[in-house]
Amino acid sequence: MASLRQLPPLRGVGEGWGGVKQPRDKFQIAASSCDPTPALPSTQGRGQVSASWRHHALKPVVLLAAFAMPFAAHADKIRDLVQVAGVRSNQLVGYGLVVGLDGTGDQTTQAPFTTQSLENMLKQFGVSIPSTGIQPQLKDVAAVTITAELPPFAKPGQAIDITVASIGNAKSLRGGELLMSPLRGADGNVYAIAQGSVVVGGVSASGRSGSSVQINVSASGRIPNGASVERVVPNSFSSGGDIVLNLNTADYATVNHIVDAINHLYGAGTARALDGGSVDVRGPADPGQKVAWLGAIEALEVAPGDAPARVIVNSRTGTVVIGSDVRVSTAAVAHGSIQVTISEQPLVSQPGPFSNGQTAVVPNSSVSVTQQGAHMFKFGPGVSLDSIVRAVNQVGATPTDLISILEALKQAGALHADLVVI
Repeated sequence: MASLRQLPPLRGVGEGWGGVKQPRDKFQIAASSCDPTPALPSTQGRGQVSASWRHHALKPVVLLAAFAMPFAAHADKIRDLVQVAGVRSNQLVGYGLVVGLDGTGDQTTQAPFTTQSLENMLKQFGVSIPSTGIQPQLKDVAAVTITAELPPFAKPGQAIDITVASIGNAKSLRGGELLMSPLRGADGNVYAIAQGSVVVGGVSASGRSGSSVQINVSASGRIPNGASVERVVPNSFSSGGDIVLNLNTADYATVNHIVDAINHLYGAGTARALDGGSVDVRGPADPGQKVAWLGAIEALEVAPGDAPARVIVNSRTGTVVIGSDVRVSTAAVAHGSIQVTISEQPLVSQPGPFSNGQTAVVPNSSVSVTQQGAHMFKFGPGVSLDSIVRAVNQVGATPTDLISILEALKQAGALHADLVVI
């Protein structure tokens, strides 16, 4: 296996991991056909250069510009577009106790599992609690769940951040200390041990009268570097020579650009497209060479494919996001809104003096229906995003009205985009 120092340079075209040399006659033909520069007259003196030499010297410049033009519009590094198959993070979860709370812990009468967990922990230290049938009233302890994300290539002894959240009725975890707790993976094995002081971003306070103030959430917090990795997660990166690059967003044009960029650098046959979202790349089997080789591939810049025309609608918040490539066919839209108002103004019926009557409250309701004038506007063929927004804003439509208009245009077949409602 050849080392990385024997690889061809970036601008060269030669044998690489694919082992196929590309012909150069096509490039020379392209350069000669694209060269519009006429022969320059020769000059006299120390700087005398023949016109024919200048004519041939400009060909590599034209060739370089021809290669650079497709990628000059917008380019991203491959590392920002793909993920290496088999190299991913893993989720960890655990259960533990947070102690040292200033009266803001679980109420053990409503959360008996907190007392049971504390008793089991004390038994491991040789402390026995007499079974008198009376549960201890603990206010400084809270039962919590612990979650963490184990990054790829994490080694034993490295620290990772963890998040703790109360599962009982604790009011706040501020000032608490998490006792040593194991973190397990989906296979049931222990991969990390968590312990440390909880950092809470929220605050809450309450009085005896029932009034309370709360800012953010105080029943959950984080512990930076609160867990120590104890087990390595095996991965397939160090086995075999081939790797698979999975695109974050499947796109046929992006896959084709990645394949062309890798093959241009390392030779034809090095990369091949598996489908619209994956690229298989041949590489060295030695792990040391594989790391440097993959780092060079991830640093390559390619032009991603155009994003599909899409309209995202959030019906709960009224948020509408329209892509720049959204187009609308010829359509006429008329939209009006109906507003129903119901008001309650109860009246008091006061009987006359000496009538033996009783004062009563008589309900009085008024209902009014208001319909605003329907505005009508027309979209021409191939209308862009700017025209759509300007036309809707001119009639004073709200985001809710815009959502209704977009849904109607989609049903009529005039909206040439994917309408996604979240």
